[in-house]
Amino acid sequence: MLNVLCLSSAVKGQRLIRTLKAHGCRVFLLTEERWRGEEWPYDALDGVHYMHSLAIRQHVIHAASYMMRGVAFDLIVPLDEYEVETAGLLREHFQLPGMTASQARRFSDKLAMRVHAQAAGIPVPEFTPVFNYDRLRDWMARVPPPWLLKPRQEAGTMGIQRCNNAEQVWRLLDQLGDQQSYRLLEQFVPSDVFHVDAVVWRGEVCLQVVSAYREPPLSIYHGGGVFVSTTVTSEAERAALAALNRKVVRALGGEQFSGVVHAEYLRAKASGEWLFLEAGARVGGAHIAEMLEYATGINWWEAWARVIVAEAQGLPLALEPTRNQHAAVLMCLARQEFPDLSTFCAPEVVWRLRKPFHAGLIVASPSAERITELVTEYSTRFAREFLARAEPWDTGRNI
Repeated sequence: MLNVLCLSSAVKGQRLIRTLKAHGCRVFLLTEERWRGEEWPYDALDGVHYMHSLAIRQHVIHAASYMMRGVAFDLIVPLDEYEVETAGLLREHFQLPGMTASQARRFSDKLAMRVHAQAAGIPVPEFTPVFNYDRLRDWMARVPPPWLLKPRQEAGTMGIQRCNNAEQVWRLLDQLGDQQSYRLLEQFVPSDVFHVDAVVWRGEVCLQVVSAYREPPLSIYHGGGVFVSTTVTSEAERAALAALNRKVVRALGGEQFSGVVHAEYLRAKASGEWLFLEAGARVGGAHIAEMLEYATGINWWEAWARVIVAEAQGLPLALEPTRNQHAAVLMCLARQEFPDLSTFCAPEVVWRLRKPFHAGLIVASPSAERITELVTEYSTRFAREFLARAEPWDTGRNI
């Protein structure tokens, strides 16, 4: 029987927890006090420990060590992106199997993942660390703006600041003070943005789905709007990104990596070139997991749990899609506390979001044309009937 410790600073991963439990594991959760009483699968958990915050890693090591006095953990599983590297530190501390903190950095540190991808011959946007000012000046003289000053360890588009000239860069770095080395500077490339969600078994991609964002997440985060992701129908696009994603997974994870990967890619509008943007060793957020399930019949959280158990027990892994549909997820902030989605009643609507001040749904169909039609109609209606805007927020972890 495996004792598994799950880490999360958000309420997610319920399906993974239940699947681990169904496979005979004892599952324990280390999470934050603010999530006490939330929709955790308490009946599938053998223990829960709450902390004020998981942001200070030394405190997490102390808390996990306290839990370890009564339970000999076999595996550490991070449910949220912020805990990927923390889980690596815990594995090193307890000498448990899985990615170390250094290995995990390739999936959590935007600078590390670009360096490793570039070393493997994978195209990436022009970028530079901001450690050395002479090299930074040379880079800004060579690479035309606009640029993006990015936190190296932050989820998605959180904390990204656009700079149109060198003076803006120097001003922001001055404001950051000692925290500036936790940033990188990257050329902004006008692009279409895609994502590939993969299940990986011992370094090999055994299942992956290629999807496209209707608008770049950076535009939605800073300008507001309706978030839309749709499974890709173009065979050429799917083939190109599937091949590129295999290279990225091997470059970042190595031959022994098993788990799930959510990776994002750019297709430059000027040249058509594919560029690697970033990757996380996690399930995609924004209810992409549910969209993938309606497209393939496979839930990514459950698939990850099966990978964990198979890897730990030395068993073979087999994942076969049971559906072959096109799907899309639409979401936005809503002006109403509980927006009424009842008039979005096409038979292709397979899922509705139930979350205060949010509107969201998933559509699925064998017909790609029907999904395109519904996305066009429903995203317009979402913007008219529900859409609210809020200032970008800071998690306080983007150092």
